[in-house]
Amino acid sequence: MVAPDEREQTPVIPPTISLPEITLKGVLLSIILAAVLAGANAYLGLFAGITVSASIPAAVVSMAVLRCFRRANILENNIVQTAASAGEALAAGVIFTIPALLLIGYWTTFEYWRTTATAAVGGLLGVLFTIPLRRALIIRARLKFPEGIATAEVLKVGAMPKPDGESAGQGRGAQAAGGFRTLLAAGLLGGAVKFGEAGFGFWAEALEGASKIGRSVIYLGINLSPALLAVGFIIGLNTAVVVFLGGMLGWLILMPAFGAYIGVPEGLTGTAAAKALWSSHIRYVGIGAMLVGGLWTITQLRGPVLESLRTLKDAYWETRRHNPQAQPSPRTERDATLPWIIIPFVLSLIPMALLYQGVVESGLVAVVMTLVMIVAAFLFSAVAGYMSGLVGSSSNPISGVTIATIMLASLLLVLLMGRGHPAGPAAALLIGAVVCCAAAMGGDNLQDLKTGHLVGATPWKQQVMQVVGVATAAVVIVPILTLLQAKYGIGEITPDHPHPLSAPQATLMASLAQGVFGGALPWHLVAVGGLLAVSIILLDRRQAARGSSFRLPVLAVALGIYLPLKLSTPILVGGVIAELVRRTMSGGNGQATNRGLLFAAGLVTGEALMGIMLALPIVLTSLWPSLGTDPFRVFETPPLGGWPGAVVFTAVAACLYRAAISSSRREA
Repeated sequence: MVAPDEREQTPVIPPTISLPEITLKGVLLSIILAAVLAGANAYLGLFAGITVSASIPAAVVSMAVLRCFRRANILENNIVQTAASAGEALAAGVIFTIPALLLIGYWTTFEYWRTTATAAVGGLLGVLFTIPLRRALIIRARLKFPEGIATAEVLKVGAMPKPDGESAGQGRGAQAAGGFRTLLAAGLLGGAVKFGEAGFGFWAEALEGASKIGRSVIYLGINLSPALLAVGFIIGLNTAVVVFLGGMLGWLILMPAFGAYIGVPEGLTGTAAAKALWSSHIRYVGIGAMLVGGLWTITQLRGPVLESLRTLKDAYWETRRHNPQAQPSPRTERDATLPWIIIPFVLSLIPMALLYQGVVESGLVAVVMTLVMIVAAFLFSAVAGYMSGLVGSSSNPISGVTIATIMLASLLLVLLMGRGHPAGPAAALLIGAVVCCAAAMGGDNLQDLKTGHLVGATPWKQQVMQVVGVATAAVVIVPILTLLQAKYGIGEITPDHPHPLSAPQATLMASLAQGVFGGALPWHLVAVGGLLAVSIILLDRRQAARGSSFRLPVLAVALGIYLPLKLSTPILVGGVIAELVRRTMSGGNGQATNRGLLFAAGLVTGEALMGIMLALPIVLTSLWPSLGTDPFRVFETPPLGGWPGAVVFTAVAACLYRAAISSSRREA
């Protein structure tokens, strides 16, 4: 285990001091931020297959808003970011799985109550399972939880007095106001760019083209999205390069090779031919790579899982041996009590068992599905919690554990229901959806509890607010998904939606579930992807043995193969900017990087919210037909293609770089 920094073990607010934490204004702000960030993460995940943590932006917004009130404190700000980040984490779990039910044809629209129940139960299980894990992984195992520490540092800086003698409130106000201005400016910029592209239609969303080479075709492209640029900045150069290498492998090596062997689809040329080859062949190679990568990840985590369970068992028996006559535990160590864990846990199983019963029409199978869901949700919540303690929740292998869950659930259900059962794929996906939500919440919640541990929060109050964040996201996620489906389409190209949101994870889950039950997967292509994944794993182990800082995580490479190349390219550009900033700031104080992360988070949020708002006219058309579905659109077809967007994209990249380094220059 990694020993923590001694300074991290002294909370900002000691246990002997009690400050207001759950307040009316804090709860209201938490609900608003949880809803907004859930929508933003839903859009980003469906668009690019990648989600980002919202803890730091939520903390900054909280400090900026609550400073307007006379009484606000660091623990109240921590409560707000706890609920807000829970909302965005649940959205990630939903969009990785639930859209697959539409892609397999089981649903035609997002069913509100079923989706809400699935999301709420999965999120609640993630919260409940992390309550005993808090003591096991944060107190006993002493894992680092890097994002939790980073968020705590942001909260501490906002609470510190200025060096020139200003009060703590003035210091907090200055820090929060600066961060909020950065977020707001970036959000307005990201929203304006999205409005110019998808609203007015001034330019195309991407620059792309393909050329025929013999019997085959080669494709190049770049999406001009500020959100993807920001994602690359947030995840850093190593991960961005790895994702792009996967894209190059799929689109610049495998696609020409398959095209030379089988030829391009008859009657198609250019980008249409390239995308058809990807859809019919390359994406199945990506599925194979993701499948092997997910199983490998689970295998690699057997040690951390066993250690987590062992620590949890030791903590439980230590609690049982506790002398009831002894002094009560400090405020900063009070988790939710056992009845508040067991009763909600039991009650949450009832709606899922009924939902499963309605899908499979068999009480026995529904009970088996519920038991599988419980075991997998707890196991993978522990996995996600342990991994977030090591590498951060943004690097959690949620896709991998969900792939493993759906594959194992599908194989079990085939034995119980038969291979050709029409409800089989939907049943496996619903199990995977709950587990994915629980795992996403597990990693994020423990990061928040680590932040609370450092600032001196009361754990049970944070756990209550995590439930508030889950409930908020579960309630709003279906309207958001419905808007995105109506405006852009999800996963499948149709005449009405020629450029849909790619939803890579949901498309992958749908293909896996259908393939196991119907035998529709081209297993020879899946096997090619599996062999590629094995090669990547061996290369990564070689890099580890050499002590190299450049690693090749197999799931990141597999995601690159599966993603359209035009999405991987701007992510690479963002990673390069992050590396340029890091080198420019070498020896600096680190504030510029924080400002760059806030600017990047603002770009993501602004573009995502504008993308959702542009979908509103489609819903309002039923009330006011004269409004039209695209009332702002000036050009039906962009007159200059994507070139104006390329100029705007370059300008946004320059703004991101300048924002990231400007504070260090001011310090100098």
